[in-house]
Amino acid sequence: MSREQLAVQQARRVFLTGRSKPLEYRIKQLKNLKRFITERQKEIVDALRKDLYKSENATHLYEIVGLEGEINLAVSKLAEWAAPRPVTKNLLTISDEVYIQPEPLGVVLIIGAWNYPIAVTLQPLVGAIAAGNAAVVKPSEVCSHTAKVMELLPLYLDPEMYPVVTGGVPETQELLKQRFDHIFYTGNSTVGKLVMEAAAHHLTPVTLELGGKSPCYIDKTCDIRIACRRITWGKYVNCGQTCIAPDYILCEPSIQDIVIDEIQKCIKEFYTDDPKSFADYGRIINQRHFKRIMALIEDSTVAIGGENDESECYIAPTVLRDVTLESKVMQEEIFGPILPIITVNGLKEAIQLINEREKPLALYVFSSSNKVIKQMISETSSGALIANDCLVHFTISDLPFGGVGNSGTGCYHGKYSFDQLSHLRSCLIKKLNMELVNQMRYPPHTSEKLRWARILLLKQVNLARWRRMAQVAMLAALATFVVQRFLR
Repeated sequence: MSREQLAVQQARRVFLTGRSKPLEYRIKQLKNLKRFITERQKEIVDALRKDLYKSENATHLYEIVGLEGEINLAVSKLAEWAAPRPVTKNLLTISDEVYIQPEPLGVVLIIGAWNYPIAVTLQPLVGAIAAGNAAVVKPSEVCSHTAKVMELLPLYLDPEMYPVVTGGVPETQELLKQRFDHIFYTGNSTVGKLVMEAAAHHLTPVTLELGGKSPCYIDKTCDIRIACRRITWGKYVNCGQTCIAPDYILCEPSIQDIVIDEIQKCIKEFYTDDPKSFADYGRIINQRHFKRIMALIEDSTVAIGGENDESECYIAPTVLRDVTLESKVMQEEIFGPILPIITVNGLKEAIQLINEREKPLALYVFSSSNKVIKQMISETSSGALIANDCLVHFTISDLPFGGVGNSGTGCYHGKYSFDQLSHLRSCLIKKLNMELVNQMRYPPHTSEKLRWARILLLKQVNLARWRRMAQVAMLAALATFVVQRFLR
């Protein structure tokens, strides 16, 4: 029996004992997860420096702060999230208990990504723990140093319920042969299809956090200087290796040179004249990806940057001008510090171009016109739409984070993580009395019974409203009583 199979079987065996049902257990595990990122902070920082050339502050900002926020939120809200949720009744069920009870799914497989290997691996784990599941954690082997740090997780979490399985493609393939109750994968659509195919053998539901080419439309009426500052930050953070980074710019030909000039100023301001020696500018994860990215710009005109060093996996912040839809750089998600500009004749053509491609994970629009923004919202589809900024929607726990179509399925963050990894069980508890009310559903089905059925089944009862009305009536009666006593 393989170690992957053993890990899954052990997690299922322990889950079936009910160990994770009490909320106290879940909260303890969540607090221990926070202790892991606090006590192992130095190891995490060192590993990400080696894997992605991330600075210490960048690691805190983009990997740890958001994760701590998710844990804090889950701990503070868990009792509320896990509580029975009342629903609107009809007249037939007015005297019954009717509610939704969240319950754990079982054993969850979490397959992490390499670009933000701590955040995108452990944030789904927060949801899995909060929902009361067991979870097998598979860090990305591409970030080998960070994966090594992840192996320390069982020192903090229940090792039987939350095993970590490291390794490469063979280990992942072996895990995907096992039966899980949910699979949560973050990565690219090619592997996403393989995950979905493997899950189908066991009818296992999946959450696929993928990516794609996220467009960025710049309206000529907006403040182009500020727009370019925010786009430059969103594009080149983590050396462009962000699933929601602006993948390409759409703008009118009349402002293309202005956009290039402003982005060039921002690159110099953010990363100095020599980004290669700047501490807050990262590196491509490995030489395979370096060669893939460099091949994408072969048939395009470089307007900014283009400098590179394969030995260090360094590619300078780069902008391409006058790019066409047939260019190599437009055939796949870039996932690197290359920003193509495609010129379009206004909003209508931009929307048409966006709609002719796969639905993106994020869509960015920069405009001072609310009409333009609303039109982009109403006439396109994407995982998220952000106006006049980049990436920041990821920081809001009350917004579901996820894709649509080719950019993914399912969502997470905050309560959405809890719900995504829970079964929302419908519960109705009826007493064995009031049988006269039920006569209308028993044969023979007469016209009179049908009339009563329509009344009892179609009339919804808002009990909260009735309670409020009853409270108001009681207060009115009390006030009348007091006034009458006073007047005597």
